[in-house]
Amino acid sequence: MTMEQIQELTFSADTIKRLSEILEEPGWMLDLRLTAWRFFQEIPWPTGKEETWRRTPLRGFHLEAYTPFDVDAFTHVAREEDLGTVYREHLAELASSGELVMDEGQALYHRVEERWAQQGVIFTDMHTAVREHPELVQRYFARLVELGDNKFAALHYAFWRGGTFLYVPRNVEVTLPFQTLARLSKEKSAGFYHTIVVTEENASVTLLEDFFGGREGMHDGVVELFPGPNSRLRYAHVQDWDLSLWNFGTQRVRASRDAEVVHLISSWGSKLSKVWITLDLVEPGARGQLLGVYFTTDSQHVDHHTMQNHIAPACSSDLLYKGALKDESRSVYQGYIKVWPGAQKTDAYQANRNLLLDGRARADSIPGLEIEADDVRCTHGATAGQIPEEYIFYMESRGLDRTQAERLIVAGFFQEVLERVENEDVQRKLEATIADRLGVPLADLGFDPS
Repeated sequence: MTMEQIQELTFSADTIKRLSEILEEPGWMLDLRLTAWRFFQEIPWPTGKEETWRRTPLRGFHLEAYTPFDVDAFTHVAREEDLGTVYREHLAELASSGELVMDEGQALYHRVEERWAQQGVIFTDMHTAVREHPELVQRYFARLVELGDNKFAALHYAFWRGGTFLYVPRNVEVTLPFQTLARLSKEKSAGFYHTIVVTEENASVTLLEDFFGGREGMHDGVVELFPGPNSRLRYAHVQDWDLSLWNFGTQRVRASRDAEVVHLISSWGSKLSKVWITLDLVEPGARGQLLGVYFTTDSQHVDHHTMQNHIAPACSSDLLYKGALKDESRSVYQGYIKVWPGAQKTDAYQANRNLLLDGRARADSIPGLEIEADDVRCTHGATAGQIPEEYIFYMESRGLDRTQAERLIVAGFFQEVLERVENEDVQRKLEATIADRLGVPLADLGFDPS
C-alpha cells in the first residue's frame, strides 16, 4: 500500500463505501455498515466516568492513528504446506475437521473435510458466506450484538472485514474441532473480525479461534453464537495479540431449549483489552459455561465484563474466570447475573479468582446480582491475593526452590479451568501458553507435552 493510499483511508462514510465496493457486497450490507457508522457518530466516546469504563481508561488510544483496512491483495493458497511457517506451526497444534487462515481480514487458506461438507456443514470466511449463502447470513448477522450495542460494536459493524462463518445442520455431530487463525501482519492496522456459529437442533461442534499479530494496531471484534435446541456448541477464543495492540470485543451467546454451550476466552496478549461477554438463556433447559483465563505481565490491562442473562426457567449457568498477574499489570472483572421474572428454577454460579505474583499487580472484581424470581439458586464470589507462604514452604520442603514452587502453583491454579476444556488439543495449547509465560517447558509444570 502506498503512503498516498494510506492517507486516503480515514474512518469515514466514504471509506466504508470504498470497502464495500472492493468486497463487492450486496446493498443490504452497505446499508448496514452506513447505519452502524451513524450509530458510531451518535454514541459518545467513554469519558472514564461511566461505571463500565472508570477502571479502564482509554488514555493514549487515538482511532485516527490506525488504517481502517488494507487494500493490498493477499495470495490465497490451495495447500497447507504453501502457507508461511507461522501458520503451519499453529495448525500443527490441533487435529481438526477444517481450517481457515486469514490475514488482515483476507482468507489465505481454507479446508473442510469432505464428509462434513456433504452433510451440509458450512465453514468459510464471512465474505464468502455473504456471497454464497446470503439468506443464511442475513438471518444471523448482527442479530445478537446490535449495531448500537456500544461505541466499539458500532465501529466494528461499519468497518468489519474477515471472520468465520460456521453452520452445522440438524442432527450433524462434528467430531473434531474447526480451527481459525486470524492474524494482523501490518503495523498500525485496524482489524475487525466477525464470527458467527450456528448449531441447529441436535447438532454438535467445536470451534477454536486463534488471534495474533497486530503490532502497534487495534482490533475490534464481534462474536455471535447460536446454539439451537438440544445442540452442543463449544467455542474457544484465544487472544494472543501483540503487547502493543488495543483490543476491544463484544461477544454474545443465545442458548435455545436444552442447548449446552461452553464459551472460553483466554486473554494473553494486547496492551489493553476490554471485552463484553453475554450469555442469554432464552428457553427452558438451556445450560451454559463461561470460562476465562488470563496471564498478564508488564503494564497490561485486561477487562472482562460478563452477563449471565437468565430469561427462561429451568436454566443453569456456571462462570469461572481465573487470572495470574505479574509486574504492574491489572485486571478488571465486572460480572452480572440477571434473573428475569418467571425464570424459576434458575441455577447460576459466578467466580473470579486472581493470583497476584507481584506486589505491584492489581485485580478488581465487581460481581453483581439482580433477581426477580423467588425459586432460584444464585451465588457469586471473587478473590485476589498472593501465593500463601505456607504453600511455598511445603514445596521447598520437598526439594524445590522458590521459583520452581511458584511456577508449579501457578500451573495448578489454572488447572481447574483447563480441566473443563473437553478437547485435549485445545487444553494442551492453553497449557503451552501458560508454560511459555512462566518461561519453562511443559513437562516441568507437570503438563503432558505429548
